[in-house]
Amino acid sequence: MIPTFHFIYIDPGTGSMLFTILIGVISAGVYFLRNSFMKLRFIFSLGKQEKNVNDDRVPFAIFTDSKRYWNIFKPICDEFEKRGQQAVYLTASPDDPALGEQYEHVSTQFIGEGNRAFARMNMLKADVVLSSTPGIDVYQWKRSRDVKWYAHILHAANDVTAYRMFGIDYYDAVMTSGEYQAKQVRQLEELRDLPEKELPMIGLPHMDALRERLLREDEPEAHPVTVLLAPSWGPSSILNKFGSKMIDALLSTDYHIIIRPHPQSYTSEKEMLNALKSQYPDSDRLEWDSSNDNFEVLRRSDILISDYSGVIFDFSLVFDKPIIYADTSFDKGPYDAWWLKDEMWTFSILPKIGRQLTTKNFEKVGELIDGCLNAPELSEGRKRARSDTWANIGNSASLAVDYLIEKRNQLLDTKEAASSDDTKQSETKEGSKA
Repeated sequence: MIPTFHFIYIDPGTGSMLFTILIGVISAGVYFLRNSFMKLRFIFSLGKQEKNVNDDRVPFAIFTDSKRYWNIFKPICDEFEKRGQQAVYLTASPDDPALGEQYEHVSTQFIGEGNRAFARMNMLKADVVLSSTPGIDVYQWKRSRDVKWYAHILHAANDVTAYRMFGIDYYDAVMTSGEYQAKQVRQLEELRDLPEKELPMIGLPHMDALRERLLREDEPEAHPVTVLLAPSWGPSSILNKFGSKMIDALLSTDYHIIIRPHPQSYTSEKEMLNALKSQYPDSDRLEWDSSNDNFEVLRRSDILISDYSGVIFDFSLVFDKPIIYADTSFDKGPYDAWWLKDEMWTFSILPKIGRQLTTKNFEKVGELIDGCLNAPELSEGRKRARSDTWANIGNSASLAVDYLIEKRNQLLDTKEAASSDDTKQSETKEGSKA
């Protein structure tokens, strides 16, 4: 008789929830065993503290769930290195460029992909953690009991509310680059009855680095007018909304076209992307770009077409070039922006730094491009946007590290003060017994 096997289907949402519960149980067990072991060591040492108990604790940890955020953290790692400060960079990408860096004071480690990385982070021992990954204590990534402080740094020069719901709720601090971001955080805290976070205004390290790099470069060689199509990802993005219609409209012009999909599209939208790349292969008129470093493609492009991707501000504010933004009818439903009545800053500033492309003016996209390339009012709009969203130009990495070091010192001082109080109370009790 052949045995029959019955398989139970578990949907991804339920699977994620079960994994989260499992990680919680495992973490609790690890903490219980660790604490029990420490108590036994304390008892058998007759109450004497051992010097190397916390040798595996790191002063500063940086965590990223993807190699594409190395441009955000490299300036900060460089600053730690310059100051001789010990830090560890933890990445969930086995091919993260950081792993090839030859730092003396900053160590770089691959900690596994996906849930393996989150499981490692859930039991991390560190004083201060910096990350650009949203959703801590919401999804698989939980706050470790052995981390004193979690600070978040934004992916780009845009709204804090552009994250999925509750993305930054359970951080202790959010590093900002504009006053409007601080206002959004405070509004969400009030609506959700959350304690106030610290909101250091540090700026944008990755844009500072791009600017510094651009200042060192010569002007690009003469080339035909080049249009860069660099959308975000998800159902509201250009390639999902318009796809082949968008590419056909661009190919109807005389311009050179570069298409640079969002890196997440290669993972989450592989089928859609492969279909478009098959339909529109590389040619003299069109090229697909997937390089990890986008500096060169931004430098040699004359105008950018995007939707709500953060690359809009890299291109317009650092390279000082015009943009065209597509009307994709952005759905705020899944995002924190849904909770607030105010218009998102991103969509209020776009008309000042570019022109809108809609299905109605697709056929005149060439005229739209020409108009943007020769529009002095858009240059003024870019100045306004820099003022709104790019604080402390040229100094952000230094300010970020200043904040992290000062916060750690403050936490250690508080701990030492508490330890001193406990010792005094113990001595008082012993004296009263005598």
